[in-house]
Amino acid sequence: MAGRVFFFLQHATYEPAFQAASMGMTAAAMGDEVYFVFAFDALRALVRGRFGLPHSERELSESARAEGLGVSTPVRMLEEARALGAKLVACDTTVRICGYAPEELQGTLDEVMGLASLWRLTATARTLAL
Repeated sequence: MAGRVFFFLQHATYEPAFQAASMGMTAAAMGDEVYFVFAFDALRALVRGRFGLPHSERELSESARAEGLGVSTPVRMLEEARALGAKLVACDTTVRICGYAPEELQGTLDEVMGLASLWRLTATARTLAL
């Protein structure tokens, strides 16, 4: 039973990025309509190409173990989810608070939308905040 799933991302270090990207990729592969909503640190890290990078010694160790197991990086999983139809989006106001113009993020994000549009899309959707 496919549905709509939202992953609200505020943090961008390895652990939350891995959790969101792996679950989102799995949901997209299972036919769900997946949205990754980026805000604040997660948005800035995505724009700067730093999303999912380890932030601590523990995360560095986890990332190395994952690599040894052949597990994809969070960024690679986002790319795979996107190839399966997942959307990377952000709220227009949050984009501006972070110091970006929406048009600057074309290609990085699939869409910059108003909060009311995001709110409507979440109706009857599963939502996870990471």
